Amino acid sequence: MSAFFIIFHNIDTVADKKEDVVGRVYEYFLGKFAAAEGKGGGEFYTPKDVVNLIAEMIKPYKGKIYDPCCGSGGMFVQSIKFVENHHGNTRDISIYGQESIGATYKLAKMNLAIRSISGNLGEVPVDTFFKDQHPDLKADYIMANPPFNLKAWRGADELTDDPRWAGYEVPPVGNANYAWILHMISKLSENGVAGFVLANGSMSTNTNSEGKIRRKIIENDLVDRMIALPGQLFYTTQIPVCLWFIARDKSGGQPSPLAPLPKGEGNRLRDRRGEVLFIDARKMGTLVDRVHRDLSDGDITEIIRTYHAWRGEAEAGEYEDKPGFCKSATLEEIKSHDDVLTPVRYVGAAELEDDGIPFEEKMTKLTATLYGQMREGAELDVVIRKNLEILGFGE
Repeated sequence: MSAFFIIFHNIDTVADKKEDVVGRVYEYFLGKFAAAEGKGGGEFYTPKDVVNLIAEMIKPYKGKIYDPCCGSGGMFVQSIKFVENHHGNTRDISIYGQESIGATYKLAKMNLAIRSISGNLGEVPVDTFFKDQHPDLKADYIMANPPFNLKAWRGADELTDDPRWAGYEVPPVGNANYAWILHMISKLSENGVAGFVLANGSMSTNTNSEGKIRRKIIENDLVDRMIALPGQLFYTTQIPVCLWFIARDKSGGQPSPLAPLPKGEGNRLRDRRGEVLFIDARKMGTLVDRVHRDLSDGDITEIIRTYHAWRGEAEAGEYEDKPGFCKSATLEEIKSHDDVLTPVRYVGAAELEDDGIPFEEKMTKLTATLYGQMREGAELDVVIRKNLEILGFGE
């Protein structure tokens, strides 16, 4: 790790800001280092395509962005890139984050400094649950990749009366997934939206208090959409993971503060209260090596378009449920599935494409093929029997 820091400590940071050469080199080496580190690399690096997908889904144009477990700061960098790519003003963004691992905290500080991005990452690297360095923060956007299934967090023993759990069961001591969820919900502003990565088990677990917490979150109509991702996207694990998106306000409104629509109800986003969008993207992505998969730009575009159409953006086109891929479900439907948020429960199986060949024609061809294979089998039986007789093993 020390050599990794030395390389970038000596890089001339006065680069062409428009091209962001140094930043891209730094990002490249972060990804390579994470791949080399394997499981340990996930402590500080979230794959770029996953970060990009979250940013494009929540559209962090202006306001406060927060990441309670910011790793090397990739969520912040992608947020700034999103604003620049959509011709916004990066000065409209304020960055807040926290990281508990000292070396990773330094990576994040360096990642922002190289790009001349100012941000408040707290005074020291420290545990978010036990020393929240932004206690009064109400964020407009939260982007995060918390450690999967963190066991040794001690929350249920030492934080039983924490105000972040107000209105919910206390998260269990054996797994911090729902502690992260409730922490992020507590940090959202009245119009805030959060997009974060979690292990697939978070969508269906009923262990200890987790099922009750999820049920209450659903009843409070905070879940906006759920996305199941393919496996092998992360360096930490090859198992599939999911994206949660939480929204404080699903009643509709302007699509972004940078591109307000003309006045009138017909120009507002669709009221999505009482509904959740489920997307099953497990079959997406392309293997770039034996153990690692990337989402293509086309994959990301399809997911983004589906969501923006669902919430009523005219330029995204009309939304419609697509078996095997997406489904808009009501809270009543979710309740009938025992409050499980796994997309496959709702999207079902993909429809088989009709090849236009009549059933009778298909059946005739299949039958002819079957009879032919049966005749070949009978002929082979005769040959095998003769060979066995030659060898002295006949009946």
